[in-house]
Amino acid sequence: MNVYPKSDSESQNFMILPAPSNFSADEALNRLLEGNKRFAANKAIGPNRSESRRLEIVNKQKPFAIILGCVDSRVPPELIFDQGLGDLFVIRSAGQVIDDAIWGSIEFGVAELGAPLIMVLGHTRCGAVTATIEMLEKKLPVEGAIGKLVENIKPAIEQIIGHGEPFIDQTARKNVTLEIDRLKASPILSDAINKGNTKIVGAFYDLRTGVVEIMDSI
Repeated sequence: MNVYPKSDSESQNFMILPAPSNFSADEALNRLLEGNKRFAANKAIGPNRSESRRLEIVNKQKPFAIILGCVDSRVPPELIFDQGLGDLFVIRSAGQVIDDAIWGSIEFGVAELGAPLIMVLGHTRCGAVTATIEMLEKKLPVEGAIGKLVENIKPAIEQIIGHGEPFIDQTARKNVTLEIDRLKASPILSDAINKGNTKIVGAFYDLRTGVVEIMDSI
């Protein structure tokens, strides 16, 4: 069996970042953005992935941020934000579409785990948005639960005029904004926001550059 030397990033997988206890929303967001800078610059440190970290969080988790992201295999939040075990409460669906299970999961993350930050993360060249546009333009039949996905993304498409990749990305951005509006309709989340316990931010990830851009915050 061949044994290969570890790369610099692999040798740093045991690095420990300070526990995010009682982080504010702004501190949580800053930690995410600092991690993304490392990732985009190919300087990820892979923190909080050691055995000691795994054992530390066996009995209790305290994630500092909730990430509602797309199921796209190219957008794994723990990697693009360079975080480790127990750091992020990640919820994913095609096109970040929100249903009751996702809504309940986010409310759980806020009410029970005390996460101070909710990030709705869209991305360039979103397959769910692209497929929805194609289905609507070509009036293709929609089968199964995919119909619910199409109906959730359709409002974003109707508010954007264009075609090609710019149209897809603009629609994906609008979809993030509309999803934030949906989240604000939750009494649990709106109460946490009004009390200053939680903040919602919209963000957009570029597949080419690896950079996450903050769109807006509430």
